[in-house]
Parts: sequence; C-alpha cells; structure tokens
Amino acid sequence: MNKTLITLALAALAASHAAHAATPSVATFEDAPLASESHFFPQVTTTFTSGAATFNHTYSDFGGGCCHVDWVYSNRTDTTTGNFTNQHSAITGGGVDGSAHYAIANFGAPTISFASAVSVQGAYFTNTTFTGRTMLDGDTLFGFSKKFGGASGDDPDYLKLTIIGRDSGGTTTGSVDFMLADYRFADNTQDYVVTDWRWVDLAALGTVSSLQFALASSDSGEFGINTPAYFALDNLTVTAVPEPEQAALLLAGLALVGAIARRRRG
Repeated sequence: MNKTLITLALAALAASHAAHAATPSVATFEDAPLASESHFFPQVTTTFTSGAATFNHTYSDFGGGCCHVDWVYSNRTDTTTGNFTNQHSAITGGGVDGSAHYAIANFGAPTISFASAVSVQGAYFTNTTFTGRTMLDGDTLFGFSKKFGGASGDDPDYLKLTIIGRDSGGTTTGSVDFMLADYRFADNTQDYVVTDWRWVDLAALGTVSSLQFALASSDSGEFGINTPAYFALDNLTVTAVPEPEQAALLLAGLALVGAIARRRRG
C-alpha cells in the first residue's frame, strides 16, 4: 500500500512538473494598461513585465521629458512619420495578428530577464516607423541617415539585429541574427526593409536567464550607427526549464520507489 501511494504521488508530481515545464509563456503586452495612442513612459528608471519576461527601461532627466533608452511598450499606430517625433510606433501600425500592444527597444542596452531559466521558442520582430521609413526614404529632416541603396539603389546596405542568450552567470549560450533590412543582393529587386511582423526562431539560444540585443548597420560612423537604433518585438514565447533541485527531488523519489520494489521482491 505504501509503495502504491508513493508511486501515485511521484507520478502526480512528475505529471504536474512536466505540464508546467511544457506550457509556453507569451509576452503579448496586452496585459499592460495604456491609453489610446500612447506608450509606457514613467520618466523613471524601472522595469515592466509581460508573460514570464521582465524588460528594462532607463530614464535620464535632461529636462522636458527627455530622455529614455531600452524598452517601452506602445499602442501607437503611425506608419508614415519617419523622424524622431515618432519614436514609438511599429511600422506595422499595431501588434501581431491585429493586437494593439507591442514593445519598442531603443539602444541603450535593452535586456529581457527571466526569474528562472527558460527555453526561448522565438518572437516576432519588425522595424519601427522611424527606422523603417528612414531606411526607405533617408533622413528627410537633417540628412543624418542615408536612404538604403543610395541614389543608384546599388549600395550594399543592411540593418542587422543580433539576439544573444545568456545563462545565470552571464555566459553567452548562443546568438541569432535577423536582418531588419538587406540591400546586399546582386539583384536589387530582392532588396528589402522589413515592414511586417516576422517570426524568428530562437531555440538555438538554449537555456537562458536573459536576452540581450545588438544592432549593426552599414550606415555607421565615428559615433556608431547612423540608422535610428530601434526595433519592435511582440509575442516573445518561452518555456520554463526544470530547476535542478526539482529534478533532483524527482529522481530521488523515483529511486526510493525502486528501492522499495527491490526490497519487496527480495
């Protein structure tokens, strides 16, 4: 009888543990309150959370509500204004699958952290209106950033986003590149700027405790990239990874059941 009860209890624990570990958590940002046509901007350095993910937001008070870097979430819909007055709109005009909310990263050092280890399945990425329109049209206000492809259309321009996984000790677990724009094709008809949401598979990052991001552009100078250093993210999907202590407890319980069974057979 004792063996049966222990076996049932361990089976229930294992089933519960497996179900918990296999259930994805999705950062949709729909759980984050926002007034219409606005973005999260508390004018303090803080964090916000969606799903299992925590996003950093860094604010420096230079007066007049300026300035922030790293993450905000937004529901702005302006898809045409391609200058600094429109820093918080995705070029899609909304989130994935018609949802209202999404996240915007402005460099900084945008970081996503997790309370416990996760396996990252992937996320959707796109350009902001500011960045996308600047690459398509050039900087129409100040001429600081070039039109991708140049006057001839032949310039081999690009904007590359790199997503970097790190474990709890800060060691890199892997990286995945995603091209937000690519004009390096011999056939100019293949050149593109991303203007829709694109799913990026991030399984190659393995088990992570945080994500970091880097942008690289062909339009760069002495002080870094000239292309506006923004991108948009939505529906970041992760799955919890069993803690070592939980796995050890489960293995110890299974070993106990095995010992009991062997003793009874003896």
